[in-house]
Amino acid sequence: MFTGIVEELGELVALDVAPDGGSARMTVRGPLVAGSSGPGDSVAVNGVCLTVAEHAPDTVTVDVMAETLARSTLADLHPGDRVNLERPVAADGRFGGHLVQGHVDATASVLSRTPGQRWELVRVSLPPMLARYVVEKGSITVDGVSLTVTALDEESFTVSLIPTTLDATTLGRRRPGQHVNLEVDVLAKYVERLLAHVGGAA
Repeated sequence: MFTGIVEELGELVALDVAPDGGSARMTVRGPLVAGSSGPGDSVAVNGVCLTVAEHAPDTVTVDVMAETLARSTLADLHPGDRVNLERPVAADGRFGGHLVQGHVDATASVLSRTPGQRWELVRVSLPPMLARYVVEKGSITVDGVSLTVTALDEESFTVSLIPTTLDATTLGRRRPGQHVNLEVDVLAKYVERLLAHVGGAA
């Protein structure tokens, strides 16, 4: 389990996709995350929960399955690209963001960026299948970053990025037209599922 608070801006070292496109092996550089991770540990890369297969003092190598390649932006990465890295939250750790599983629901496009004096408003497309889970002032994860929805319509949502987020995550570099990973609040999914069963029982 993660909280969407990016710990380190890492770098993709290698992405080796299998000839059939059904899997890949990825190596990312991030001394902070790699220094305390070992085989079998989880790490979030741009919001995708992956399992460490190999590690070195400043890199971790993970395997990526076909479902993950199809549902996320990981297959679009190239060596040298920056990536958001986060280790799972410790049971006694500080819970700075919201409950993030690292299970990407869909990808979306950055639609626009509006600079402010010390922040930026970023509008992102909202896939129809996820629209019912997103609410104004609610939480959403974009490329592994826990953010608050500041505005919402049927086709898009807007988030406000503070200077720390702009400097310390990939979101400061995402341009209109580029794609990002989205994970909606899992609590909304559970509520929907429970209410569906209650309605059926009635």
